[in-house]
Amino acid sequence: MKRLVANIRYNAGIFFLAVILYGCSASEKSYYEIPLEFRSPEKKAEFIKNYYPYISGRKIFIDPGHGGREKGNKGFESFETEANLNLKVSLYLKKFLNEAGAVVFMSRTKDTTVDLKQRSVLADSSGAEIFISIHHNAPGSAEDFWTDYTSTYYHARKNDFEYEPCNRDIARYVQRDLAYAVRNSGGPGSFDGTYSDYMIYPGQGFSVLRETKIPAVLVECAFSTDHFEAGRLNEDEFNQIEAWGIFRGLCRYFKAGIPTITFLNEKDTLAAGENDLDFFLYDSSGIDPKSIKVQFDSSDVNEISFDDTTNILSVIIPEAAPGEHRLRVIAANKNGNHSFPYHKKIYIMLNENGN
Repeated sequence: MKRLVANIRYNAGIFFLAVILYGCSASEKSYYEIPLEFRSPEKKAEFIKNYYPYISGRKIFIDPGHGGREKGNKGFESFETEANLNLKVSLYLKKFLNEAGAVVFMSRTKDTTVDLKQRSVLADSSGAEIFISIHHNAPGSAEDFWTDYTSTYYHARKNDFEYEPCNRDIARYVQRDLAYAVRNSGGPGSFDGTYSDYMIYPGQGFSVLRETKIPAVLVECAFSTDHFEAGRLNEDEFNQIEAWGIFRGLCRYFKAGIPTITFLNEKDTLAAGENDLDFFLYDSSGIDPKSIKVQFDSSDVNEISFDDTTNILSVIIPEAAPGEHRLRVIAANKNGNHSFPYHKKIYIMLNENGN
């Protein structure tokens, strides 16, 4: 009798486990949170209205990763290719941005092949202010069908000359709202879910972030190879939620403001020994004086002063040989947002002695 009871309990346990595993299959109905703005047309209209003043007229370049011959990752149980997922989310993002008055450019609008470097060329020549590349991730092992998180990448690291802090600003805003929308963590390798692309390709980073001159980020919305996530990614409504999360992040980023930098000297060509330069820094929230950094030919300039009543930044550049030199200015507003990349060419003439 005891053996019979034990067998019944064992078989019941196996049946219960089978039910759980079957319920975890990606082919079953997936669950996700519906954003408040999707539950009510009035709430969505209200959100867009509130952020319209900050994003209307902004020019944004969207890059749906892969496409054409490059299909990217293949989802769990072959649900969907990454290239198609990237395009679907990108088109929804374009729709939301257009509704808010933004001007949108895209590297592709259908399943076509676009060379990596061409994506950067298209972005830089479009007149767009920022570049955002949309992707879906996969782990290094084909047997790994459980890893899943949301991440956003920026180029280089903080101490590298190639690093532009505005890129990480954008990444943080996009990552925060996207991760919240899809209810994913930012992964174990980052406190806030943003990552340097040097973590993937040390010293080089992603081509589209390295080659693109305008501010740029790359988003890995989720892992399409995860056995739970694949089912959600196969839902059109969930693709809209992904795009909405990115859209919300961009709206909040632009609302926080972006400092502007204006060169006040009348000319870019300086006589030998002429080394006083002035800049006008402005943002409606105010400039954080501690954030200001000036570099001349990649070296830090120490002789700088900022008058927060006039917003004038005075810079004394070091003595330098005649010829072309490069000046870089970085500043953040009091909301923590940094200026877009500012690099200026300065020409120093020969003195009367020909030196």
